[in-house]
Amino acid sequence: MRPLGFQQEAARQIADRFGEYMQDPLTISRTRTVPFFQLLVSITGSGKTLMLADAVSQMQAHLPRQPVVLWLSKGRVVVWQTYANLAHGRYADNIPGFVVKPLLEVAPSDIEDTGTPLLLIATVGKFAQRDQEESDLRIYQAQLDLADESLWSLLKRRRTPEGIRRPLIVVYDEGQNLSDLQTERLLELDPDALISASATPSVPQALEWIMDRLRKDKHWTEDDFKTTVSSAAVVTEGLVKRRISIGGYVTPMETAVDALLQDMADAAASAADLEEPFRPKAIYVASTNTVDGVPISEDVKRPFEQRQARPIVIWRHLVAAGVDPSKIAVYSQLKFDKDTPARKDFRLFGNGDRDYDRFTSGDFEHIIFNLSLQEGWDDPKCGFAYIDKEMASARQITQVIGRVLRQPSAKHFADPILNTAHFYIRADEKGIFEDIIEQVGKELASEHPSVEFSVRTENRRAVAYREMPTRPRAVPTVALYSGPAREPIRKIVGRMLGFKSGEENTVGQGARMQVLQEVGAGGNLSYEWIDIEHSNLISVRSVFRREVQRLFPGGARRGGGPVNLVDIELPKFDALIEITSPAADHVKSIAADVVSAFVDHSRLIQNEDDRPYSVGPVAIDPATAVPFSNALHARYSGLNDLELAIARAIDRTQRVWCRNPEGSGYFIPLLDRGSTGVFFPDFLVWMDRTVVAIETKGDHLISEDSRRKLFDITSTGERSRIQVRMITKGRWSIAAGGQVSKIGDDGFMTWRWESGRLAAIHHDDAKDAVETALQVEFTVEQGGAGSVAVR
Repeated sequence: MRPLGFQQEAARQIADRFGEYMQDPLTISRTRTVPFFQLLVSITGSGKTLMLADAVSQMQAHLPRQPVVLWLSKGRVVVWQTYANLAHGRYADNIPGFVVKPLLEVAPSDIEDTGTPLLLIATVGKFAQRDQEESDLRIYQAQLDLADESLWSLLKRRRTPEGIRRPLIVVYDEGQNLSDLQTERLLELDPDALISASATPSVPQALEWIMDRLRKDKHWTEDDFKTTVSSAAVVTEGLVKRRISIGGYVTPMETAVDALLQDMADAAASAADLEEPFRPKAIYVASTNTVDGVPISEDVKRPFEQRQARPIVIWRHLVAAGVDPSKIAVYSQLKFDKDTPARKDFRLFGNGDRDYDRFTSGDFEHIIFNLSLQEGWDDPKCGFAYIDKEMASARQITQVIGRVLRQPSAKHFADPILNTAHFYIRADEKGIFEDIIEQVGKELASEHPSVEFSVRTENRRAVAYREMPTRPRAVPTVALYSGPAREPIRKIVGRMLGFKSGEENTVGQGARMQVLQEVGAGGNLSYEWIDIEHSNLISVRSVFRREVQRLFPGGARRGGGPVNLVDIELPKFDALIEITSPAADHVKSIAADVVSAFVDHSRLIQNEDDRPYSVGPVAIDPATAVPFSNALHARYSGLNDLELAIARAIDRTQRVWCRNPEGSGYFIPLLDRGSTGVFFPDFLVWMDRTVVAIETKGDHLISEDSRRKLFDITSTGERSRIQVRMITKGRWSIAAGGQVSKIGDDGFMTWRWESGRLAAIHHDDAKDAVETALQVEFTVEQGGAGSVAVR
């Protein structure tokens, strides 16, 4: 699976820091080193497993011997999901060459195999024993069918037949759950690195001494311990929903659930019209056997239709509301009496992890559960959550948010109802709900700062926060056309040298590492460090691909990018080299030339044959929304001062127009180095057969090399139907070489591409700036030295 730009950068930072540290690690004793430590801080849904896998693969290249990786999770469900993804699933290609096994299936021969990196997966519960002598866990017992020593001892020694100890990297993908006892046990293995990932980072006390040594002897700051992923990048890439909307209900359960079902029906109708349609899902969080007024033992004896256990009550109401019982799952340990069983169409999954596979295979649309389902289940199609009053606390709500936050298809849609996590919270009184919202808001600001948070008041449905277009309008799509770059790239790749493993140029220079080796035999064993001048070998293909992804990170979102124009299966890409070798430097320079050729020779085009973008609903805040007369939507909210001034000026032209929502509306690719993707113009204005896209906050776009191709979009039809304009605040000048600079704060500047050059004109007010932006012909007076004459 190809990592996105921010995922590549996070993995690379972890690996680079590790490589630098391993050149001169700190020591505890003559035979023990202080492990490298890093926290990956990233929100739920950001792809932490992919980032960790990519980091481990890159760390391998910095080691003198193939590593053993111990990958840990808290729950059994998560462990098996991770195993499936890394062994033969979507992340297997991100750890090429690794043998992936459950920890308890490892054999001594796996540990002794120096030529193959080994990744072992387990739950942290395997280590949570204070007394190993009395433990009945298999990890501490001798596996008589495999070896004479316990798996724990094998991991501690991890010796090759030559007596060399293999490096050990410990990865924990739910770092907030790591306890002091588990940490102490893991440190007994003498790992070379500890990598912990979490949205809410916390460090066990048992690791403080490591951090103190790194602060004191390596002069690490707090930032050096963390690789932090921007939550804004995760939202922008569409991996999680853009907003969280919470409504409080001081009403019977039925009222809140009915509102959920009505909003869910609207979402289902919108999702059915997508190119890749899906069915939205909902979860209902309730205590399992809590009953108002009577002991549970008495409720169990009642007929099913009279039971008052909360999951059953919710199930009955869903069925009465028209939901097909085959679409409802109850995932909890409900109790039933043999004389008063459940209905035959009541789908109960009461055996926890043992029922999980059967549960997930059912593809249920309504799931009733208590908090036990949270870990491991993360269906992106789930966008609705009802939380019953017994479960309605700020902490439990924020725990559930992660189950509803992931975005279907990892992209935002035109309809905001599909980009929103909807919550329906039942509370006993209004004051309790307000207290909960205040606490939830604080936690969300900390854990998910780039996800919008809104509170639905007065029991309003989601439709009140969604403005529908008053008439249909469409815009032709814009894409990258890279055909002209294919031949220049072929010639560049042809210049790349071929290498043979072991040649002088494939060997790293100027670096030396040490490994621990056993010396002696029998009772006279001792250990000493020996110098290793070479690191693990990696393929030219891996070096090339990673460098292209680093220089053009948006390729995963823009049809693949430069790497798709390279015959990556050529034999020269099979060669194995060291990451610090001259060969690696040569491959990286070729990759840089390939990216430059791709950017220089590709162009933006609009294709009349592609399905156009259709304007859909927009999200609004009814309390702050501003009305307009000629817009496709009656109201817009969230406009800043500049956007509001331009919006009002556009509205006065009486042209049909709309505000274009950031992240889910109409976009244009950015064709430049280092960019991760696209930009969303602020407004779209229909001018007969032409659509004018107006951007109001594009100072950075004007200053970048991408501006020519951004403004100069080629049409495949008879005439161009999409034209880009920019309106910026203040007064600017353009030098003879095309450099732009701001020279004043008064008025507005209108920008476009004219006769092969960037052109701009200054206006005193927004009205004139908009009128100029909407002109097909755009005349600019030129002064000396190529500067713009302001009039």
